Amino acid sequence: MGKGFFEVPIAVNEPVKTYAPGSPEREEVAKTYKEMFNSSVNVPLYINGEYIETGDTATMSPPHDHQHVLGTYHKAEKKHVEQAIATALEGRKKWSQMPWEQRAGIFLRAAELLAGPYRAKINAATMLGQSKTIHQAEIDAACELIDFLRFNVQFMTEIYAEQPESTSGAWNRLEYRPLEGFIYAITPFNFTAIAANLPASAALMGNVVVWKPSDSQVYSAKVILDVFNEAGVPPGVINMVMGDPVMITETVLASPDFSGLHFTGSTHVFKNIWQQIGTNIHNYKTYPRIVGETGGKDFIVAHKTSNPKQVATAIARGAFEFQGQKCSAASRCYISKSIWNEVEKYLQTDLESMTMGSPEDMSNFITAVIHEGSFDKLASYIDNAKSDANAEVIMGGTYDKSKGYFIEPTVIKTEDPNYTTMCDELFGPVVTIYVFDDDKWEETLHLVDETGEYALTGAVFSEDRYALEQGVKILENAAGNFYINDKPTGAVVGQQPFGGARASGTNDKAGSKLNLYRWISPRMIKETFVTPTDYRYPFLG
Repeated sequence: MGKGFFEVPIAVNEPVKTYAPGSPEREEVAKTYKEMFNSSVNVPLYINGEYIETGDTATMSPPHDHQHVLGTYHKAEKKHVEQAIATALEGRKKWSQMPWEQRAGIFLRAAELLAGPYRAKINAATMLGQSKTIHQAEIDAACELIDFLRFNVQFMTEIYAEQPESTSGAWNRLEYRPLEGFIYAITPFNFTAIAANLPASAALMGNVVVWKPSDSQVYSAKVILDVFNEAGVPPGVINMVMGDPVMITETVLASPDFSGLHFTGSTHVFKNIWQQIGTNIHNYKTYPRIVGETGGKDFIVAHKTSNPKQVATAIARGAFEFQGQKCSAASRCYISKSIWNEVEKYLQTDLESMTMGSPEDMSNFITAVIHEGSFDKLASYIDNAKSDANAEVIMGGTYDKSKGYFIEPTVIKTEDPNYTTMCDELFGPVVTIYVFDDDKWEETLHLVDETGEYALTGAVFSEDRYALEQGVKILENAAGNFYINDKPTGAVVGQQPFGGARASGTNDKAGSKLNLYRWISPRMIKETFVTPTDYRYPFLG
């Protein structure tokens, strides 16, 4: 067999296509959207390279047109989950021993499939199933996913190249083994890229995976699976099961071979799973790795020297892109009193220009929230704000679920910095404004740091470097991704590793090699060339 120190292609961020009117990519995705809307898809379980139809099905519908059925997906029974685990462990025998360059080749091919023949399909599926505009689908389902795949391959080779010092008498080698067992990947509805990256990043490092996508993301998950299959991911390496999340999780965590959790979702669910893992710890063959990115209550703080137009734009984009359904979305804003009137004017103008409806109409900036449960929750918070004495809905505030789950972009203003919508994670197009006195900058920074349990993203705006430095220092632990004079969303793979601490997760930084370290178990090998034959040391005389 040929040998070599192989160099992988240097990772470069995938260019974002514009989808401007008349562009070929716009025409292609519009055509693909219509074809997929008018067809019906069946999504079985995927275990050991085989599609399994259980007969216990649920339907998939666009959030912006909830009476229309896109297709059905099959739900697993406990025996199917157990089969997925057994299959993964069997598949590990060959996958964990496969040369790294072969694993790299598979996922680099997946990136190229997404960049080319699957681009319109993965974007259209994300637009249909998750109600993303074409721009939000493009930066997520196409570009970020392509970036994850390419950069992870590069990060893997950088990790493998990290070796200890050796001497003339001994050769020290560090092996980077996959974890002993299988990984459980639980993925969210809001990012197609995350749904693919959580199982793929672990698999790239030689692990095998049982993957449970969100019920609200199964439509694009099927396209991800199609890409992985065409790219050559072997049977048993990534197994996809849908259904009752409690049953699936309990079955997975009961296995003594469970070796890691790769999770993105709610804080409450993550804490419960962590607790279950702790309860079962004596049953496991190894200490499971626990990696989670959860909730956020992300902030924008604007100093009196800030540019009001920049602040308003950051709020408009940071709070309302993808209907605020990003864990990084701006949802609480602290604005200095002397600039508030201008910020309010610009923000009002922006909101009046935003149109809302189906993502098929690419002039829409706002589409629907993900499902009825989310809609009802957001509507109740808006209604409460309308009736509360210490809050006021100053923009938006309407909603309608007759055709789709549409919540108008809503701005609440409060005199109480601890008002419920300043503290609770809403996960929708609702932002709350607190206006502070210009001379209370430092006091407000401490208030931001001490409000709520999360620490995911945050932004500080100022033209005063001393004020910015105060913000950086005081808010040191308030956000894992911290932005200066920019919105708190839009982290790019390879540029801004993403993750937060406190109740926002384990801060293992997706989009960097820090995350990949969690899916390996290093083995140190020391080879001595001339082995001692006498136990005596010189000090013995």
